[in-house]
Amino acid sequence: MATWSMLGLQDANSSIMEQLIFFHDHALMILAMITVLVAYIMMSTLTNKLINRYLLEGQTIELIWTILPAITLVFIALPSLRLLYLMDEMMNPEVTVKAIGHQWYWKYEYTDFDNVEFDSYMKPTNNLMMNEFRLLDVDNRMVMPMNTPIRLLVTAADVLHSWAMPSLGIKIDATPGRLNQGNISISRPGLMFGQCSEICGANHSFMPIVVESVPMEFFIKWLKLN
Repeated sequence: MATWSMLGLQDANSSIMEQLIFFHDHALMILAMITVLVAYIMMSTLTNKLINRYLLEGQTIELIWTILPAITLVFIALPSLRLLYLMDEMMNPEVTVKAIGHQWYWKYEYTDFDNVEFDSYMKPTNNLMMNEFRLLDVDNRMVMPMNTPIRLLVTAADVLHSWAMPSLGIKIDATPGRLNQGNISISRPGLMFGQCSEICGANHSFMPIVVESVPMEFFIKWLKLN
């Protein structure tokens, strides 16, 4: 989860998020090199006394400063397109979960397992345990098996919402009357925290998302209890 002292991205808990972090670092290095180069040229231009009163055109330098940015854009665009196709690639899901956004809570349906469904509300501050997080914990967590292809279906019952989980690298709009689809494969067990990422009304800030990743045998036991 994100903390006050965290300056970078959250730790990845899916292969897609790992690829997103790699692409972020790749693009950041290119931007840093461009910034240093431009800063050096600007300082050099301001400090030297070189002039050419009769310079009308410089086709060579114009060709260079046209081709170099084009090559730079290729180095950014190709990894970006590859990642875009990876995010859209549909695997054969073993578990399907449907998330429905309401004002202001989430409803989850596990339709593969005798219609297991429940509502997930934010826990009030006066009901929190010592090891729980204010404004982030919920009364019913979304439990998912790790190392398992999961299909996530997202919709809304009233207004626009958005189901977002930064550590999984996924954000799906919840639109009334429309079913959006995403893929999740969680790498390791643990708790992950997210929130509705579309302004949906007065209590938009108070409909968090908590995903609990567990091994498959614990997931089956949890299903039996529900």
